[in-house]
Amino acid sequence: MTGRRRWSTEEILDTAAELLRTSDAESFSVRKLAATLGTDSSSLYRHFRNKTELLRAVADRILLAAMDGYRPEGDWKQRITALALRLHEAFGEQPQLAGIWGRYASGGTGSRLVMEELLQALRASGLPDQEIPARYHRIVILLAALISSEAGISTITPEEYEQGMEQFRVAVLGADPERFPALAHFARDVRPLGADRRAAFEEILAAQLGHIEARIP
Repeated sequence: MTGRRRWSTEEILDTAAELLRTSDAESFSVRKLAATLGTDSSSLYRHFRNKTELLRAVADRILLAAMDGYRPEGDWKQRITALALRLHEAFGEQPQLAGIWGRYASGGTGSRLVMEELLQALRASGLPDQEIPARYHRIVILLAALISSEAGISTITPEEYEQGMEQFRVAVLGADPERFPALAHFARDVRPLGADRRAAFEEILAAQLGHIEARIP
């Protein structure tokens, strides 16, 4: 081991993020990361106690990047919407990491920045303090689910996407109207999962914020 390079925490996280662009959390391993860096696993465990801690740190860097330069503007709904779209954009550039954030969460500085802004925006709404934690939790679950779902769609190849669209068209337009009467009735208007996801994201979020607004005294 003499003369082997010592990698910084930032370099380790950079390499892990690059590996995760083309693999998921299940196939990712500290051993693979160590091999890519030309070192052994034990050297990485000096920086991170286990794989989960490493994955949380990688996800937190995305949150930090999303919050870089952020300045709250507008009313509470505009602030939450702007924050959500920043997260949407940041994870859209590294879709595999969206699933990791949704599964493993994060307890780093990036996570705290997101939590602080979201909680402050909810307090600015006029909601009673006792209702804010529950509303915060629902918004975070919604955002994580939507972003993770969209990221999963974005990782498939164009060929896989077209194959899926063809299967969707066959399944919907070819539905037996006696067995699937509602599906047959709406077949020409039902959209596949990959269509207008950005618009759906904003609409679902707006509906959740509208529900919160209705609870404000």
